[in-house]
Amino acid sequence: MYSLCVRDHMMIAHSFRGEVFGPAQRLHGATYVVDLEFRRPALDADNLVVDIGLAGQALRGVLAEFDYRNLDDHPALRAQNTTTEFLARQVFDGMAARIAAGELGEAARGITALRVVLHESHLAWAAYEAEL
Repeated sequence: MYSLCVRDHMMIAHSFRGEVFGPAQRLHGATYVVDLEFRRPALDADNLVVDIGLAGQALRGVLAEFDYRNLDDHPALRAQNTTTEFLARQVFDGMAARIAAGELGEAARGITALRVVLHESHLAWAAYEAEL
């Protein structure tokens, strides 16, 4: 399996509902470093997993929906606890939709899986990965 990873970041504010979250029930901020790994069993005709420039642009587009926002006010997320794990899936779904729409080029349709890792800090991170 071949893979290629691009990295970006997003800065958000949010709060959580539920005793399990302790002080994180109050509004707080987070800066996530986001790693997006594209996987495919064979390279495309240009010997690429995916065009790295298009991959970076697409990731920036997905993250722009959340970047510098209070997720408690985001219409699609208002009723959710926007945990790191939950947000990793949101990024995955956004990228999968962009691949399906052809934003990463026709050759990107050969991508068979994605892995999204959100790093909360150098000590903790969460991921979501699945086949496309």
